[in-house]
Amino acid sequence: MMKTGITYLMCLAFMLIGMPLKAQHIIRGMVADKETRESLPYATVSVVGTSHGVVSDESGNFSFEVPQLPVRLVISFSGYQADTIDVTSSKTLTCLLKPDIKNLNEIVVVSGTLKEVSRLQSPIPVDVYTPALFRKNPSPSVFESLSMINGVQPQINCNVCNTGDIHINGMEGPYTMVLIDGMPIVSSLSTVYGLAGIPNSMVKRIEVVKGPASTLYGSEAVAGVINIITKDPLTAPRLAADFSATTYQEYALDLSSCWKKKNISALTGLSYFNFSNRVDYNADNFTDVTLQNRLSVFSKLNINRKSKLPASIGLRYVYEDRWGGEMQWNKNFRGSDQIYGESIYTNRLEVIGNYTPAGLPHVQADISYNYHHQDSYYGTVPYLASQHVFFSQLRWTKKKGSTDVLAGLPFRYMYYDDNSVATASADTLHPVNEPHHTILPGVFIQTETTLGKAFTLLSGLRYDHHNHHGPVFTPRISLKYNLNTNQVLRVTGGSGFRVVNLFTEDHAALTGAREVIIRNKLKPEQSWNVNLNYAATQTFSSGYLNLDVSAFYTYFTNKIVGDFMTDPDLIIYDNLSGYAVSKGVSLNADFLFASTLKLMAGITAMNVYQINADSAGRNRTPQLFAPRLSGTFALSYTVPVLKIATDLTGRITGPMYLPVVPNDERPEKSPTFALINIQFSKTVGKWEIYAGLKNLLNFVPKHPILRPFDPFDRNITVDNPKGFTFDTSYNYAPVQGVRGFAGLRYTMN
Repeated sequence: MMKTGITYLMCLAFMLIGMPLKAQHIIRGMVADKETRESLPYATVSVVGTSHGVVSDESGNFSFEVPQLPVRLVISFSGYQADTIDVTSSKTLTCLLKPDIKNLNEIVVVSGTLKEVSRLQSPIPVDVYTPALFRKNPSPSVFESLSMINGVQPQINCNVCNTGDIHINGMEGPYTMVLIDGMPIVSSLSTVYGLAGIPNSMVKRIEVVKGPASTLYGSEAVAGVINIITKDPLTAPRLAADFSATTYQEYALDLSSCWKKKNISALTGLSYFNFSNRVDYNADNFTDVTLQNRLSVFSKLNINRKSKLPASIGLRYVYEDRWGGEMQWNKNFRGSDQIYGESIYTNRLEVIGNYTPAGLPHVQADISYNYHHQDSYYGTVPYLASQHVFFSQLRWTKKKGSTDVLAGLPFRYMYYDDNSVATASADTLHPVNEPHHTILPGVFIQTETTLGKAFTLLSGLRYDHHNHHGPVFTPRISLKYNLNTNQVLRVTGGSGFRVVNLFTEDHAALTGAREVIIRNKLKPEQSWNVNLNYAATQTFSSGYLNLDVSAFYTYFTNKIVGDFMTDPDLIIYDNLSGYAVSKGVSLNADFLFASTLKLMAGITAMNVYQINADSAGRNRTPQLFAPRLSGTFALSYTVPVLKIATDLTGRITGPMYLPVVPNDERPEKSPTFALINIQFSKTVGKWEIYAGLKNLLNFVPKHPILRPFDPFDRNITVDNPKGFTFDTSYNYAPVQGVRGFAGLRYTMN
């Protein structure tokens, strides 16, 4: 009996021990964005038909037990399409969610008001673009990627060295302020070169504010702001890699990785681009594309504090060696008058950071610093320049009732030195080098008040004191009206200002092709702007539509514009004797017709000109490189059976005025042209393979260089009755025909 009882007890014990082992199954996994592979913190994971479920942690990871398998999971996250996964075994899951275009207005933005707010609730209209858009037409730099944004025009300013800047609503690059994580790291000397080399794998989204934003950001933010938001090291993929190549033999490598400890998380990115193939398809003996060797390293460190308050620092270093010119050129001819070439060495360092003291949760300190050194030769003309820009800002926020108050104490210091007349003393007999020191302290205040359920009023005022030009005031006001939950109307008005530095901003002033004349002491530029914006979301049975329409008008009381027309050998700069205008309308639309077909399209119509008062009366001059009509589109379709994504993207540009010379046989306006691209891609596990064609229509501008056979103007009297001289400023499109590309991406979460 005793033996039988012991046996019974042992069997019972084994049964009790074994039951939970057999009944409990652990499900682990992580939730991430399907397009960017960035993890989604605090996503909901639940088991269909039961009360079992969990919320992912701040890194997107989750783990919980279920009594039996198989089960069906539902994963959801605000702003994304929910997904369903059948789980049959206890394996680690990767749950990838698609962004829901219907919830585009719920994306949190910061650029409009310097505080986190949903796009729909922001009183300042902000356009938001994720890397998913730019992957439809992969490019080795953010500069080229911005061509896919309606109203934003990356403009190549030189046919030889291919440097360029970013135009917003027809206004030149120096009027656009470029930020990284809200910090003004690209300015003056780096406006031309600073956008190259930002690792695409580190970009979370790009926010674009069109219209003056000087009230918050100060000088340069006249046409608008482009804010590049980088990924959070806490949610970024552990490893992301992207390698691509083109039939032109352009090679690009983009890497990013992150690591996380208890109190620290870090994200490091590397971008490398190489193009060493001399190409001259238009047979003018000049390189069609500038040869480049560029390396950029970017690292971002976050301190994960118990208070959850921000504390981060970021570093970026960029080195670039680029040259363009006659096909026979090499570095032995750098600066000589034997073979023409334009050679640019760039070294750039950037530091950005922010910190909120634990005892002062409403105060944030921002800081940035950038150093830019440039060693260049444009033919025989040397341009050696160094620039230091230091920026700091204390921000204070407070909510009282229905009013949010934001106040700030910004300070900017800029040191600039070069070997041009820009830093030479006024004494022409005994010139002395005089580097520029710009000290620009300021103060701003902004209030945002909710008036009932439908109205929001934002007002702001900024005061800056320039050590050379004195005080500058820049006010701003905006009224937002919610017509209903899906429609918003905004009216915004404000002022912008900018202090001009020609030799750091206008590449044409640097080339040896023309002499620069500055007739009078250049004054700061000042503008006034009004913007009317309507945004709506409409849902249909077969899809939905997001619509955004804006009308803009900017009036310059002073503007510095180069005169290329009066004399073919000169560029004449002077203060505006009249006024300048940039006005127009833009339309953006996102359509989703079915789960596999999506269309994004935009069109901008504008008129940009200036009125000069002279002895003959008032003379109207159109703005160069400002097309009356332009548009962008991205059509995406996924073949359900093969799961191959097809993306057709393009930019259509209407006629724009170009810098022709007297008796120029080339047309004063460019033709209407389209740059259209197609890409096919397929995701297999952690890998994505893509390939396609750029410039499907094989459009190439004609005769971009005047007299390329005589770059040093030695023979202008020989067989040249119209007296033409070598000139590289007639440029409106890349001199690259149709070309193939292919690439491979890898993501480890």
